[in-house]
Amino acid sequence: MSPEEKIKELKDKINYHNYRYYVLDSPEISDYEYDMMMKELIELEEKYPELKTPDSPTQRVGGEPLKFFEPFTHKVPMLSLANAFSIAELKDFDRRVRSAVGDVEYVVELKIDGLSVELIYEEGIFTVGSTRGDGFVGENVTSNLKTIKSIPLKLKDNLNLIVRGEVFMPKAAFERLNARRLKEGKSLFANTRNAAAGSLRQLDPKITAKRDLDIFVFNLEYIEGVNLKTHIEALDFLKEQGFKVSPYLIKCQNIDEAIKAIEYLNTVRANLPFDTDGAAIKVNQLDKRDLLGATAKDPRWAIAFKYPAEKQKTKVKDIIVQVGRTGALTPTAIFEPVKIAGTVVSRATLHNEDYIKNKDIRIGDTVIIQKAGEIIPEVVEVVKEERTGKERVFTMPDRCPECGALAVRLPGEAVRRCIGLNCPAQVRRGILHFASKDAMDIDGMGDAVVAQLLDNHLIHNIADLYYLKYDDLVKLERMGDKSAKNLLNAIEESKKRDLNRLIYGLGIKLVGSKAAKLLAEHFKTMDNLIKASFEELTDIPEIGPKIANSIIAFFKEKQNLKILDMLKAAGINMEKYQEKKAGNIFEGKTFVLTGTLKITRDEAKKLIEDLGGKVTSSVSRKTSYVVVGSEPGSKFQKAKELGVKIINEKEFENMLNQ
Repeated sequence: MSPEEKIKELKDKINYHNYRYYVLDSPEISDYEYDMMMKELIELEEKYPELKTPDSPTQRVGGEPLKFFEPFTHKVPMLSLANAFSIAELKDFDRRVRSAVGDVEYVVELKIDGLSVELIYEEGIFTVGSTRGDGFVGENVTSNLKTIKSIPLKLKDNLNLIVRGEVFMPKAAFERLNARRLKEGKSLFANTRNAAAGSLRQLDPKITAKRDLDIFVFNLEYIEGVNLKTHIEALDFLKEQGFKVSPYLIKCQNIDEAIKAIEYLNTVRANLPFDTDGAAIKVNQLDKRDLLGATAKDPRWAIAFKYPAEKQKTKVKDIIVQVGRTGALTPTAIFEPVKIAGTVVSRATLHNEDYIKNKDIRIGDTVIIQKAGEIIPEVVEVVKEERTGKERVFTMPDRCPECGALAVRLPGEAVRRCIGLNCPAQVRRGILHFASKDAMDIDGMGDAVVAQLLDNHLIHNIADLYYLKYDDLVKLERMGDKSAKNLLNAIEESKKRDLNRLIYGLGIKLVGSKAAKLLAEHFKTMDNLIKASFEELTDIPEIGPKIANSIIAFFKEKQNLKILDMLKAAGINMEKYQEKKAGNIFEGKTFVLTGTLKITRDEAKKLIEDLGGKVTSSVSRKTSYVVVGSEPGSKFQKAKELGVKIINEKEFENMLNQ
């Protein structure tokens, strides 16, 4: 058998077993046998790279990271469904449909709670996948969608078609992901929808590949050469081609049957392995759909029914305060456990002290709770007529329950925050911020390394970084001689950073990189800043009362002053360096900024103007550079059309460094 024949045989077998495992949930071989076939295919493709094709199962592992997502215009607009919240609204929808096209059949199906995508196949090969965006232009996320194993890379037949589906994260995968993020000290996803959306929009497909995403295809948008008459027939056809289609499809002869189907789905959905956000009613006959058409926003042949949130009564046993990674103190209600929307609820966030005061929630109160969006538990109201007089009013602490530092609520803010640099609840995030590029710029001090150092009790705060020893580092897993030396060299190099970088790195609330520069310019030394009065601070243009109060509170905290003493003793620069003129390297150059940048637009504009350049709001042939951040707008597309030089934020930073 030739290499080409062997590769084709392996691809066909692996694609077949992917379909059995990920679509039909009915595997025929062991994981080991599957892995051996995949290993053989990878080795053959490495040996004969000219035989690697886009539909190969090896393409699911995730390619190189992208700089940004390209905009993609949908051939068929991806409209959203109008919502109904009552039986009366469903009957109104039915009345409109029948008055336009006569009697119809309906199909009722679950609305999966995820992210809507479009998949395009040419000659049976998956070529482009995109997000919905505004319904007319989305983002090309083909590389990420290829990592979802339930999406066929090659169809049974060589067809040209477009389908629409919902990418989602199963509940079990969501729990695994949040458990992993909790262990790593990262922020948690609020629900499966956010997790799915965040995972699909990763610029690095390898990250998406690890997130266990899935998909249900729910509509055939376009097909060439095949005549299908109904929605049910279309989904059956797509299933034969290798797609995983929406479960629980119920065909109904009239609106009354459709309403019964909706009621039935409400009884089963809580126990499903994925989240739902309602049910969809669609006209089954495709020719009648064409006659009904669509408005500018939604099709006239379908409507989404939103189930009312289930409510339960329970009692508030206690209110505890938790400290987040940003130092925010969040009150949490502890309930007598109650089952709601399929799960047992025993706690819910109360957000902040104003929320508690406005709802008048007390310890011992009987309350009505529900799941907001059927995901997050919330207190709807207090049952005040059941009060006995033994209920206790809750008061937010003015000291952090984790470290004892002051917990400050700045004017105009709803949240009270711990200002302690040594607070264990926020130390990991604080160290990462301190070591970040705009602060002390310690190369190699990333997420995994900080987690290792904390887990092995080698550091407890930012100052401890400067007292690390080679003998301790080299013992860490995956560190080694070279990595340990490189890290220590990077830490040593960071001692020379300018004062503004240190001020920013301390993470003082409301003090960003721009304010840090103003403070360093004005006070020249850290000692002067520590001693600064409210009047001295507010004398600086752009330093208002809120920032001034935040700075004063920060330097009043003893643990913060102790850490600054440790930094000084370690040899950290505590003074403003003499300014060096960079020259007008951007003189005669015009820049346009689009998308979300790591620095603010104002900061980027000032950097460009300080170096002699100019920033304009629109792209023309005279534009020298378009700097593109994440989620770029129409300026990006205009730049491509005009052939203007496009650079990403990293390339922009390199220009500044030069």
